[in-house]
Amino acid sequence: MSQTLNTAMIFAAGRGERMRPLTNSCPKPLLEVGGKPLIVWQIERLAAAGIQTIVINHAWLGEQIEDALGDGSRWGVELRYSAETDALETAGGIAQALHLIGRGVFIAVSGDVFCEFDYASLGERADKLASRDTPGMHLVMVPNPPFHPNGDFALREDGLLAIDGAPRHTFGNIGLYDTRMFHDLTPGTRRALTPYYRETIAGRRATGELYVGRWENVGTPAQLDALDRELRAQA
Repeated sequence: MSQTLNTAMIFAAGRGERMRPLTNSCPKPLLEVGGKPLIVWQIERLAAAGIQTIVINHAWLGEQIEDALGDGSRWGVELRYSAETDALETAGGIAQALHLIGRGVFIAVSGDVFCEFDYASLGERADKLASRDTPGMHLVMVPNPPFHPNGDFALREDGLLAIDGAPRHTFGNIGLYDTRMFHDLTPGTRRALTPYYRETIAGRRATGELYVGRWENVGTPAQLDALDRELRAQA
């Protein structure tokens, strides 16, 4: 395992509008598939990769998340919670949680992603990012799903990401980030990660990889039900 990568953040502050009415009374990360909440599948995979500390931000019905997951000891990790009165989006959520994340390179993943990605494989990438004089990022890309056919960024042969070009892939909501990128962002500020992607890519400080394994962005009740039935059939 990496000498520098031991912390992750799971984004769990979204309202889950497309999941309504299920999310009217339950935060989206606690919706179950295969007998476990979506977020627990992520926690288990991160723990299996040797991650020791997992920061979870929350806003909508966040108390339910803390009550359901506790301190993380049942998975052998430490869970830390960053409560947001109003969802601060991704970059804003990171800035708000920096005091819990600490310094260095960390994994960030969306709480509504179901995947079989091996987080331990990011260790060498994290070590390289940590050794840079200027902060960068590494994004895990996936083949373009039907709902996003044009992708997000181009992945060059040298591993760098580009705004334009081909082949284009979709960002899988799994990334490595350097906390130095967010030190100038005042906690409590609402801001997306999009401008950070563009700035870092323009500066040739953003690398990527293509993951072609199991990955699903569980966005609707129909997707949730289909995944649940599939996982239960495999059990």
